[in-house]
This record gives sequence, structure tokens and C-alpha cells, in this order.
Amino acid sequence: MMSMTRIGNRKAIGGVVLALACGLLLTGGVVVSPGVKAEINGRINKRDVDTITIRDASDMEVVVLLTNDTTIKSNKKGLGLFRRGKNFDATSLMRGLIVTVEGTGNTDGQVAANEIRFNEADLKDVMTVHSRVQPVEEETKRLSGKVDETGKVANGAKDSADAAHQRIDSVNDRITGLDDFVVAHSATIYFPLNQYTLSASDKKMLDELATKASAMKGYVIEVAGFADSSGNADKNLELSQRRADAVVQYLAVAHSIPPRRIVTPIGYGDMRSQDSKTPEAQRLDRRVDAKILVNRGQA
Repeated sequence: MMSMTRIGNRKAIGGVVLALACGLLLTGGVVVSPGVKAEINGRINKRDVDTITIRDASDMEVVVLLTNDTTIKSNKKGLGLFRRGKNFDATSLMRGLIVTVEGTGNTDGQVAANEIRFNEADLKDVMTVHSRVQPVEEETKRLSGKVDETGKVANGAKDSADAAHQRIDSVNDRITGLDDFVVAHSATIYFPLNQYTLSASDKKMLDELATKASAMKGYVIEVAGFADSSGNADKNLELSQRRADAVVQYLAVAHSIPPRRIVTPIGYGDMRSQDSKTPEAQRLDRRVDAKILVNRGQA
């Protein structure tokens, strides 16, 4: 079986040899010949509509195609016959996650993935970094002229994220991956206090979003859950995730939206709650934002 360089186990020259054997793009990407079996070990560098781009330790990249038959699992645990991994949806394939991909080359030079595996602890770390650092980065951009106070907040959040992200790399090496996409349509679902179930009106709004998405070419849907600042922070984080999961489940079950088309379904807890503690401000914080994203070239 042909294999890309394993992270931390082989020298960079191994990736070069594989690239020459399969065909090397000028951009540093690897083209895998049709029918060639491949095992890829690296970090997810980019999420696209139906593909992920994997970068290995020697900075070689290969595009992996996700299909309805792609199996996504955590690494096996336990001993002997009782060793087994946990099944995951394609929504877990987040940028920065270290994965092992087994598949076969197709006519587009991609690897059509049969199985994708990863470490559950790595996924938890990636989710922690994404949920803690992204809001700070966005706020820093918004308040570009007010860097003193924002800088202190950003540094604190990054220090915390770095501690959780030791097995992946520093926060400064994060990959955005969706910069080429723009928002084509969005929907905001609001929830009562401590609730995460969808009402009839919520479902109607998601029906409209799903209909619009199905009519678009090359779309992905970004889902983010939020909570107000009342209550325990850990509970708010869990509640916001449940809200995001409820939206994802409805889109997948009621409208057959492929899970691979839904990216970063993360609950941010109360990290983006408003400074105001009025009932109306807190009502607006208890929400899920769902956005249809399309490539700039197709917008």
C-alpha cells in the first residue's frame, strides 16, 4: 500500500519520493494515479464542498474526496477482539485535525476515501481551539482601532487554547480554509431559556434554507450555536452544542443534506454573548446561526 509521510516518524524526503511516484503539481500538491491505493497521514488543511485537503509533515498536500460510502471513525481502543473505534459524521472533519486516510486514486488525481481515522483527544483539542480563538480573532478585526483591551483578551484566549492544542501546533498556525466562500443565505433560530428543541416555525425557517441550498451548486452550510451568559459556563457550552446539533440533525434527516456539506457545527457557549444583561439581549444570545456558503467564483 502506498503511504504518504507519517507525521513525526519519517523524514521529509519520504513525501518527496511519493510525490514523484504519483505525480507532483507545481503548487506542492500530490496527484494520485487512478486505481492506486494510498494511505495518507497528515493534518486537514482545508475543507471544501466534497473534499478535504491533507498536508503531511513534509508540506505535501493531497485532496481527499468524501463520499456517502466514506467511513469516519476514531482510532481503535481496547485489546484484542474488543478493540473498536467510534463512528463519527463528516462534520467532525475540522481544519487542524490530524487524520489517517485510506482510499484509492480517482481520475481527478484525488484520493477517494474509504476510511478516515483520528484520535478523539485531537478532535477535542481542535474544537477547543476553534471555539475559543475564532471569536477573539473576529472581534479583534472588528475593533481594529482598539487593540489595547482586545489584545489582552486575545492573548489570554490564545494562551488557554495553546495549552489544549499541544499535540497539534500553536494557535498561530491555524488554517482558515473557508476564505474563498461567501454567505449566500442565512437563518437564525432562537431558543427559550435552557431549551434546544426546534419549534414548528424554526423548522419552517430551516426548510427554506435547505431548499435554497439544494438549488445551489457547490454549497456548504456553517452551523454555530450560542447561549446567553446566565448560568454555568460549561453548561452553556453544552447547551449551545446541543442547539447546533439539533439544527444539523434536522437538515440531515428532513432534507437529506449530506453531513459532509455541513462544516464546523460548533457550540460557542456564552463566549459571544452581549455585554447587556437585559432579557431581550439574552434572548438574542440563545440562538443558532446557519449560513449557506458558496465559492466566490460561483456566488
